[in-house]
Amino acid sequence: MKLIKLKKNIIKIFKQHGLNNIDSSICADALINAELVGAPSHGLSRLKMYCDRIKKKLINPKPRIKIKKISQSISHIDANNSIGFVAANLGIKTAIKNAKKTGIGLVGVKNSGHYGLSGYYAEQAVKKNLIAFCFTNAPPAIAPFGSKKKLFGTNPICFGTPTSSKIPFILDTSVSIINRGKLRVAASTGKKIPKNVALDKLGKPTTDAKKALVGVQLPIAEFRGSGLAWMVDILCGVFTGGNHAGKVKDPFDDFSGPQNIGHLFMVMKPNLFVGNYNQRINKNIKTIKKLPKLKGVRKIYYPGENKYNRYKSNLKKSIVIPKNILEVLKKLNAIK
Repeated sequence: MKLIKLKKNIIKIFKQHGLNNIDSSICADALINAELVGAPSHGLSRLKMYCDRIKKKLINPKPRIKIKKISQSISHIDANNSIGFVAANLGIKTAIKNAKKTGIGLVGVKNSGHYGLSGYYAEQAVKKNLIAFCFTNAPPAIAPFGSKKKLFGTNPICFGTPTSSKIPFILDTSVSIINRGKLRVAASTGKKIPKNVALDKLGKPTTDAKKALVGVQLPIAEFRGSGLAWMVDILCGVFTGGNHAGKVKDPFDDFSGPQNIGHLFMVMKPNLFVGNYNQRINKNIKTIKKLPKLKGVRKIYYPGENKYNRYKSNLKKSIVIPKNILEVLKKLNAIK
């Protein structure tokens, strides 16, 4: 489907669910971006979930979002159970605005929902020649190290910086070996997941995605990954006023109340300490790219390069929508 047509259809769906035109457009852009960068697990496959939560009044389509200005650099946002895309869009833009004024912008968001890809927001700051950190917590998926009960989310960690190239450096990674979106896609298509990435509810290794979803996902690097998940839970939950310690509700399966997810955005001018940041980052990347390569490795990529190349390539094409997703769009009355 052509990008313009797809965006119109998604906007139509969100407007039918009570969002205004601007917020619907924000949501459509975020979902389409996920498809373009090759992350369909965070794209159209989640559209029905957002609509279901709006219908059940767990996402507020017309939120009264409040921004509390704590200082010239720091703001606290109460998203009023807004859809996560809208809350995060305001959060990163506020952080950018603060950083442009003072050199650093720190924004905490509470009462939000799932916001898609963290890298999407970091890239907005990088395009303004700023360094960015983006964090969000998520529903229980990972067990704290030493426990057999899942409690932490896959809690992504994201860092972005401008480079001397047109391609931004964007590290966006969950702290689980496999992200939860991929599990859901595998579960819906009946595909097996890799070994040693998840346990079933009895604590036994499994390659069955459905069993993994009700079981436990394994963190990267054992206790280190668990510790990073805990760090994000503190920053986004304890620190911002959002839910934490396993209280974030699963958007697909738990309709007992709003998610109250927390986000944290920290944005900085790259020249706060040295005036020649662009030259230094350029030298840093060139040095690493010139390192001797392993057999079979043609090129050393920095985080974000492959994703950017996929985006540019996919931007020239129509988006191929799987049949099951196309049926969802039809049921949501976007396509006749």
